[in-house]
Amino acid sequence: MSAAPASSPPHRLDRRFVGWLSLAQLISWGSVFYTFALLMAPLERELGLSRAQSSLAFSLALLAEGVLAYPVGRWIDRGLERRVMTGGSLLMAACLALHSTVHSMAGFYAAWIGLGAAMSATLYTPAFSVVTRRYPQDFRRAIITLTFLGGLASTVFIPLSAWLIATWGWRAALLWLAALHLGVCVPLHALLLRHAPGAAPPGAANPQARAERAARLRPLLRSPPFLLVGVFVVLMMAINAALPPHMINLLHEAGMGAAWVVAIPASIGLLQVAGRALLYFFEHRFDVHLANRLIPCLIPLGLAALLAAPWLASAAPGSAVGAALLFVALYGLGNGMITIVKGTAIAQYVDRDHVASLNGALGLPSALARALAPWMMGVLWQPQTGYALGLWLLVAAGVMAVGALWLAQRHRARG
Repeated sequence: MSAAPASSPPHRLDRRFVGWLSLAQLISWGSVFYTFALLMAPLERELGLSRAQSSLAFSLALLAEGVLAYPVGRWIDRGLERRVMTGGSLLMAACLALHSTVHSMAGFYAAWIGLGAAMSATLYTPAFSVVTRRYPQDFRRAIITLTFLGGLASTVFIPLSAWLIATWGWRAALLWLAALHLGVCVPLHALLLRHAPGAAPPGAANPQARAERAARLRPLLRSPPFLLVGVFVVLMMAINAALPPHMINLLHEAGMGAAWVVAIPASIGLLQVAGRALLYFFEHRFDVHLANRLIPCLIPLGLAALLAAPWLASAAPGSAVGAALLFVALYGLGNGMITIVKGTAIAQYVDRDHVASLNGALGLPSALARALAPWMMGVLWQPQTGYALGLWLLVAAGVMAVGALWLAQRHRARG
C-alpha cells in the first residue's frame, strides 16, 4: 500500500490505492447498510419490537450520518482523512460489538446512531473526497471504480450475513462483522491514508471574492432548475434509502422462497455494477440528456413490478418470481446508473461553477428524506396488506422525481 506525499498530490491515478480503498468500501457498505434487513426479523422477535420501531433504528442511523457529513467533510479538507476514516472503522467495529449485546430498544437505537456516525466517516462521501483531493486530474475514474466495487456489497454480504446469522445466531454474526472491521478496514485506512494532501491555504479566497461568489450563488439557489433538480435528488435518495432495510421481509411477503429472498437482493449489486459499466463505456454513443430522462424511469417501473408480485402469486403460483426478477433487472440497472445522473445533474442543468455549494445546499433535505423513508415504510406496513401502501408511495415519488428532472431539462433548454 502506498500513499502520495503531502506536498504534491499525484495527477496519475494509483490503482492499488483505489483498489484497497474500494475493499474497505465493500466491507463498510455490506456489513452495515445491507445487513440491517437480515437483522430486522430476529430483533423484532427477541426485543418485541413493531416494524415501525425496528425501522426507526435505520432512520436514526441515516439521520446521524447526514448531520455529521458536513463536519466530516471539513476535517477531510483539513488533511485529517486518515484520522477520520480509521476512527470511523474503529467506531463501526465498536458499535457492531455493542449491537450484539443489546436487550432493549434504547440500546438498539444507541447502537445504530453510533453506526450512522461511523457511516458518515467511512462510506462513499468521505472516500470520494479523499480521491478527489489526491487525484484532482483523474478523480472521476477513481470514483467510478469505488462505485463499481461498492455496488457489489449487497452481492457479497447479504449471502454472507445470512449464513452467519443462520449458523451462529445474529449476536455472534455481529461480532464476526465487527472483527472484519478491526482486522481489515482499520489497518487499511491507517496504512493507506498516510501522507494526506494538506489543507488549502486559509487566504486562498479574499473576502471580496467570497462576497462576489455568494452574490452569484443566491439567485441560483432560488432558480427553478435548481429547485427541480433538488426535488429529483431528494426523492430518489428517499427511495434508495427506503428499500434496503425492508427488502428481505418485503420479498417474503411477495411469496418468495428462502433462497430467492437472499438471491434477489444480492443480485441487485451485480446489476448496479453492470449499469455503471454500460453508462461508462457507451455513454458517448447516445445523447446524455436523453439518457438522463430515461434512466430514472427504471426506478418506478421496477417498483411497480415488485408491487405486482403478491397479486401475481395469488393469481398464478410461480409468476411472482418473474415479477421479482423484473424488479431486480429494472431497479438494479436503474439504481446503478442513477448514481451518475444524480452526481452530474446540478452541473448539467443548474451551474457548473458552483457545484459543491449547490450540492451542499441539498445535504440537509437529502439527509432528512433518507432518514424518514425507512421509518415511513415501517409505519405504513400493515399485517393485512404488508408493504403495498409504502410501495405505492415510492412509485408516486419516483414518478414525481422523473417529472421534476424533465422539467429542469426544459428550463435549462429555454434558458
